[in-house]
Amino acid sequence: MKKNSGFTLIELMIVVAIIAVIAAIAIPNLLRSRISANESAAIGALRTLASAQTQYHAANYAYASAIGDLHDAADIAAQYVDANLASGTKSGYIFSVASTDVNVDWSATAEPVVSGSSGVRSFSVDQSGVILDTGTGLPI
Repeated sequence: MKKNSGFTLIELMIVVAIIAVIAAIAIPNLLRSRISANESAAIGALRTLASAQTQYHAANYAYASAIGDLHDAADIAAQYVDANLASGTKSGYIFSVASTDVNVDWSATAEPVVSGSSGVRSFSVDQSGVILDTGTGLPI
């Protein structure tokens, strides 16, 4: 007598159902982890911008009025931030730098590219160096 070996259709369907349940549990956690990582990267980039503005002011006796001013591709000594951050978009966030009076003040903001997907919160920093959650106005 010949013995058939292998899995039945029912057994395969049970395995597929178990995998689907595990995926349904894991995917939302993965998305939350990515949002959290993007927000942490945005906060780190704002710290970098605050340091870069201080260095830029020490070298030029004025603050940068735009984020692109903090990265001169031709002069390595004038590269206060990396090229990705200088482009204005990094890790799912859009960064901008503004100044009303380059001798006195500046501010920078970080907004998610797609709110709810690349990030949930928005952040800002100014010449004081304190990073704020713009939604609540509280320091990070």
